[in-house]
Formats: sequence, structure tokens, C-alpha cells
Amino acid sequence: MIGVAPPAYDPAAPTTANTLPVGAPATVRAYVAELFQRHRRAFLLLITVNTVAVVASMAGPYLLGSVVERVSDHARELHLELTAALFVAALVVQAVFVREVRLRGAMLGERMLADLREDFLVRSVGLPPGVLERAGTGDLLSRITTDIDRLANAMREAVPQLAIGVVWAALLLGGLTVTAPPLAPAVLVAVPLLVVGCRWYFKRAPSAYRSEAAGYAAVAAVLAETVDAGRTVEAHRLGERRIELSDRRVKEWTAWERYTLWLRSVLFPVINFTHVTVLCSVLMIGGVFVLQGWIGVGQLTTGALIAQMLVDPVGLILRWYDELQVAQVSLARLVGVRDIEPAAGDPAVAPDGRDVHADRVHFGYRAGVDVLRKVSLEVAPGTRLALVGPSGAGKSTLGRLLAGIYAPREGRITLGGAELANMPAEDVRSHVALVNQEHHVFVGSLRDNLLLARTSADDAELWAALDAVDADGWARALDDGLDTEVGSGGLALTPAQAQQIALARLVLADPHTLVLDEATSLLDPRAARHLERSLARVLDGRTVVAIAHRLHTAHDADVIAVVENGRISELGSHDQLVAAEGAYAALWRSWHG
Repeated sequence: MIGVAPPAYDPAAPTTANTLPVGAPATVRAYVAELFQRHRRAFLLLITVNTVAVVASMAGPYLLGSVVERVSDHARELHLELTAALFVAALVVQAVFVREVRLRGAMLGERMLADLREDFLVRSVGLPPGVLERAGTGDLLSRITTDIDRLANAMREAVPQLAIGVVWAALLLGGLTVTAPPLAPAVLVAVPLLVVGCRWYFKRAPSAYRSEAAGYAAVAAVLAETVDAGRTVEAHRLGERRIELSDRRVKEWTAWERYTLWLRSVLFPVINFTHVTVLCSVLMIGGVFVLQGWIGVGQLTTGALIAQMLVDPVGLILRWYDELQVAQVSLARLVGVRDIEPAAGDPAVAPDGRDVHADRVHFGYRAGVDVLRKVSLEVAPGTRLALVGPSGAGKSTLGRLLAGIYAPREGRITLGGAELANMPAEDVRSHVALVNQEHHVFVGSLRDNLLLARTSADDAELWAALDAVDADGWARALDDGLDTEVGSGGLALTPAQAQQIALARLVLADPHTLVLDEATSLLDPRAARHLERSLARVLDGRTVVAIAHRLHTAHDADVIAVVENGRISELGSHDQLVAAEGAYAALWRSWHG
């Protein structure tokens, strides 16, 4: 870069923090065009009232120029009363329509901002679960908080104000051309300086703002990870390392903040100098034209006043265009989810049966590094399959593939002959559900938390679902029953109760296949045993794939698959595998003593 550069440490590091993509320019342009199309009437109304306000604002320079022209011509009648009346009337009209401009602009901005928030939420919820899982909390949080906040100002003010500024400048130039045609080219004297300054700035600003946004995402990611894993950090005495990493990310982010501030500190003096150049050129060139008799003193007065008025719209355009540079980066990050293929699948694909089949599956989280290799597996309807193996062998990854969370890089995973990767996400969830150690209680009533699984369920079905997981006892004891507010700010539920709500949702959703990733491992033994009894009721009659971190889960399974180094090394019942004296037998002896 020319001039001031970011510090010596690697300033590009934050740009790699994103997991979700940043929208391509074509995607951003398409979305902006879509927003304009949705609100075209509001835009036309804004431009119309702005046009009236600008035309009314030009009445003052024109009337004053007329008075100066009559004075210079030694006219006996100056008609000052009529001029004053017209000037006051123009001021009233301008004031009324400026108010309308601000009101219409604010309303338009709020509507577009509401659309953007809703579009991002709807699109994010529709993404494949694996995409959001790999994205992590830092990048996602920075998009739905910081990027939305930055766009709020742009949507509320920048877009309407930019439209107002463009119309304002165009009308003033048109008025100058009509009232004092020879002076119109004088305005162009400052254009080369403005173009050079803006080209210099806008060549550097977009990439700098992108790096600034990515740097903030990196800071958010580090802080979120440190807070979430606070006990682990404390247990392993990682505090200093996490502080050092946080400090480095903050320094990288603030370096880009300082760099973008320096860019603006160069641009703004150029803009101010341009304003002075415009006014001086009009006065100097206009003065020569008056001395030559090509224009009158009144035309010079009107032209100079209109040229002075150009300062406001030009400054408005450049100010808000600069704001849009920041907003464009945030908008690209928000609409970047549109570049991800939705998990819509092919509506024509439907399973014919309940059997699950994995055929020579390869999968990896990073290119060129496979976690699973050549995995083939058949799960008949009603079977209880346990996946066992050492930590890091790929058990949980295989479970997520069988649940349709991830799609294999190679090979196929089918449900009833239909490939999971080609099925709509909603259809997959209606057949297969993943139950893991994480359980979330949403802010709202107990009823709302349950209706997430099936919105059409009535109260009798909700109570039946709670009864099926042995949760109706404590739920009926609540003062407001199903209307009791739970979650943050409401009734605090125990981990076991929260997991029972998650299981009740499963009962309502009624999937025929469940993938369990040790759903009770984080509970205390008493709560875990109680919940396992509830879980047994939910599992009855369903196909179950259990990722067994504790081997007593595997002991009761119909089939056990031993996963080692990303492959299935053994397959059979508990008795068969113990008798085979292989990897499972060794695990069983070490666990059972």
C-alpha cells in the first residue's frame, strides 16, 4: 500500500477467520436490486418529495440574483415586497418537503433494515446444519450483531441520504445550467481533483474494511471460545496463552481500524479543498465573464450561491458513500449465506422404507484430510446399532453423516434407497433426528418450546409427549402449566428437565430413526439413570444409532460397529465381538475390568 501501511505483524491473519462465506459482488448487487424492487414505490416517493424540496431551495438564489441584476441595471422598481413574499413561500415549501424527505427516508430505511434482518434469519435457519456447526460462534455472532449494527445506520440513513444527495446535486447543476449557462463548466474545474482523491481512497477502502470486519470476527471468536471453555482454560492453566492470543487478535483488529481512519483523514481534506476550488473557480471565471459582458451580475450571484449550495450534496454523497463502504462489507457478510447451496434437495426424492445404508463413504472437514474412509454399513429398521472406538476415531462424525447433518465427500448414504444428501432438509428431519449432549431451552413458554417440533399439536398431545418422557409430573406442578415462561429470564430448568423437553420434542416430531451421541453423559448419575428410563420409552420401536462413549450402552445393542482410524474394523453383536478377541474385546476388558 502507498502511504501508511498496517503494522509489521501479519495484518491479513484476521481475514482467514471466516467460515461462512462473504458474498460475491454479483450476490450483493442482486440482493440490493431485489431490495430496490421491493421498495420501488417508496424510493420514487422519496425522490419526488426531495425534488420539490431542492427546487424550492433554489428559489432563494434565483430571487436574490434577480434583485442584484435589477440594482445593477439601476431599475426604479425593485419589487422587494413581492420578492420577499416569494422567498418566504419558497422557504415554507422547502421546510415542509424537507420534513417529508427525512420522514420518508427514515421509513424506507427501517423497512429495508427489517427485510434484511428477516432475510438473513430465514436464510440462516435454512442452511444445512453442518455448515452452521462448522462456522463456529465467533463469526456467526459477529454477523448477527456487529454487521447488523453497522448496516442499521446505513439502511436508516446512508441509502436514503445517498439518493437524496444524488438528486440534490443533479438538480443544482441543472439549475446552474439554466440560470447561468456559461458558469456550468466552471464547476468541472474541481472534478479531476475529486476523482483522483476518491479513486485513491476507494481503491483501498473496501479491502481494508473487509479486513477490519474479519479482524473483529477473530476477536469475537477468541473471546467466545475462551468464555465457553473457561473451566478447561483454568484447569490446564491456559489463561496466559488465551490472553496473549486475545491481545494479538485485538491488536490486529485495531491496526485495521487505525488504517481505515487514516484513509478517511486523507479523503476529507481533499473533499474540503474541492469545495473551495469550485467556489473560487465560479467566482473568478464568472468575474471575467461579467467584465466581458457575457453574463450579468445577477447571474454571477445566482451561480455563486448555487455553487456554494453544491457543497452540501457533494459532501452528503461522499460521506454516505464512505459509510456504504463499511456497510457493503457487512452486507456482503450477511448475504454471503446466499452463496451456500441450501439443503433443499430434490422434492422428487422420497425414501421407500426405513433402512439406512452407507456405501464406501469418505468424509473430511478439511480438503485432503479424510476423517472417514471407505465406510460401509447397513442398519435394518428397528435395529439398535452402537458405534464404539477410541476418541477421535470418527464415531461422532459417522453419526452425523447417518443423521444427514453432513454430506459425504465420496460414496452415498441412503434412507430407504433415497440419498440423504439429495433430500430436502425438512424431509430428512422428519425421518431422522440427532440427539446429543447439547439441549437448548428457548425463551418463551413451555408450550412454545414443545410446538417447535410440531406446530399443529394440541395441548393433549403436548401433555402426552411430556408424559412419554416422564416429565409431566414437574410440568403439571408449575403454576401456569404449559404457559409457564422458561429459558433466560423465566423459570430456570435443571439440565435433566431441559433434556426431557428435548426428548418430548422428539416424541412430537416422531422420527423413525434416532442418532444418539451420549445424550445423558453430562448429567449426574441419578439424573442420568432417570433420564435413560425416559429415553427408553422414546426409543421403543425406532431404529437407533448410538455413539457409545461408555460401553454399557454398546452391551445392550443388537449390532456393534468398532470405528478405528476412520474405518469400521469390526461388526457384530457383543458376544460375537468379545469371542473374536479383537479391538472390541480389548476395550470391553479395559472398561469392565
